[in-house]
Amino acid sequence: MKRHILIADDNEGIIDILKAYVAKEGFIPVIAYDGEEAIHMFNQYSPHLILLDVMMPKKDGFEICREIRQSSNVPIIMITAKSEDADRIMGLDIGADDYIVKPFSPGEVMARIRAVLRRIDIPEEDKTDIVSHPGLEINISDYYVKINGKSVNLTKKEIEILWLLASHPGKVYSRDNLLNSIWGYEYFGDDRTVDTHIKRLRAKIDIPGTFSWEIKTIWGVGYKFEVKHV
Repeated sequence: MKRHILIADDNEGIIDILKAYVAKEGFIPVIAYDGEEAIHMFNQYSPHLILLDVMMPKKDGFEICREIRQSSNVPIIMITAKSEDADRIMGLDIGADDYIVKPFSPGEVMARIRAVLRRIDIPEEDKTDIVSHPGLEINISDYYVKINGKSVNLTKKEIEILWLLASHPGKVYSRDNLLNSIWGYEYFGDDRTVDTHIKRLRAKIDIPGTFSWEIKTIWGVGYKFEVKHV
């Protein structure tokens, strides 16, 4: 079955190029020229992936990303002329899976699409939807985390980071490892976004109580999920 990709951009030239490449790869392109139309097309077609421009009429890409993330974990690749680190980090922090700066190569965009889709197209037999440790339950299929039976409000990326670390207790992940595993591509920007996510994640799961696990910093290397045997 062919999959839809929503392309949201107010530049007709960019739309035409991306539409041709998306169709050539066997996807069905769905087009939106402004933010409100993007939301409408998202609700109508339930696309498998979204190419989302930041600067659009009516609603910008950041607003659309936030709105979609309230109900869906569909992969979102943001495409923008903004190259500042703050904008890039903001896009990733609010739930984007990737961030490409104009001007770009259409071939690079398609490579990023394939990388993101490979990350989510895991064979069913290889999936471990629920990871549990004492007092902790992480469900990557339904995207929820519970601590002592109570739901914790985490972002998509925070859940994915926690699930990855908790799935491999004791394994040390460098910042590059986490960027490549969670965002699904070789990240050439500022890796401080990992530290930002870990800091927020720790703050949200720091619930009073004694746990035999923690996210531990390995100085100069990265992070690991450590389980203490008591």
